[in-house]
Amino acid sequence: MTDTMRTAYITAHGSPDVIQYGELPVPSPGPTDVLVKVEVVAVNHVDTFVRSGAYATSTPFPFVIGRDLVGTVVRSSVEEFATGDRVWCNSLGHDGRQGSFAEFAVVPRDRLYRLPDGVNASEAVPVLHTAATAYLGLFRNGSLAPGETVLVLGAGGGVGSALVQLAAAAGARVVASCSPDDFDWCLSCGADQVFDYHDDVPAAAYDLWIDNSGRHDLETAVPLLAQGGRIIALAGMAARPVLPMGALYTRDASIRGFVISNASTGDLAEAAKLINDQLAVKRLRARTRPSLPLSAAAEAHRQMEAGVRGRILLTV
Repeated sequence: MTDTMRTAYITAHGSPDVIQYGELPVPSPGPTDVLVKVEVVAVNHVDTFVRSGAYATSTPFPFVIGRDLVGTVVRSSVEEFATGDRVWCNSLGHDGRQGSFAEFAVVPRDRLYRLPDGVNASEAVPVLHTAATAYLGLFRNGSLAPGETVLVLGAGGGVGSALVQLAAAAGARVVASCSPDDFDWCLSCGADQVFDYHDDVPAAAYDLWIDNSGRHDLETAVPLLAQGGRIIALAGMAARPVLPMGALYTRDASIRGFVISNASTGDLAEAAKLINDQLAVKRLRARTRPSLPLSAAAEAHRQMEAGVRGRILLTV
């Protein structure tokens, strides 16, 4: 193994143009870390927020960008992982942790998980961040129970698709809002009912209302909640909605927001178990675009910010 590696990194926050592609030293793992040879990574919206500086977090420069990876262990001093193990991570590139967009990455052992046998890296990596986000929204924050009715706004995207798939797998009835072009996709993910996001929300008593669109029309949402209904907000940083407080508290209802970057390693491990279970039986999937090389990281960020459809993967 050489002393340097090819990587996509930044030395300042800004537009995608600040992303550089070049060589940096191969990182050295600490006593509780694992060195992973990276095979494929995915581009997430949160990656663009960290790169631009919109999401305030520690980014010691030069800072390798990227959150997710699938790869192979090349050096480990911890019992849980051995050289040659196929592994994945979905929580790098944040809070001072160097990112995944490199030939090699150091991953703390409590943020690394084995890839199930028979699962292709390019099938796994596009769902690692989105499915973990969906898990936390549905179960840790949303307390979803079988038989409940879930509304997913913005169901056609990566996180939205994962929300539909995991909610359906848990035995919930899923109503999905999306573009008409995404109707068939959302139905194939397990939605029981789909409707055009331009139209009114179908009347129902929703136990769980998850707004992945960022619109947060609480004047519509709260009166449609069931007794004890929950609203989960995981998008829409600039939203300033009107809250009908009376209708909220008389239903024993609640609103809760979260970002996956605040999740504990225990939360992420619980999500990883469900993700691996679903990957192993081929029930968790995403739409992807043709893969790009790691050297095209800046272009991938431009495409992500332009709102392209499908997950963007980079091969390393």
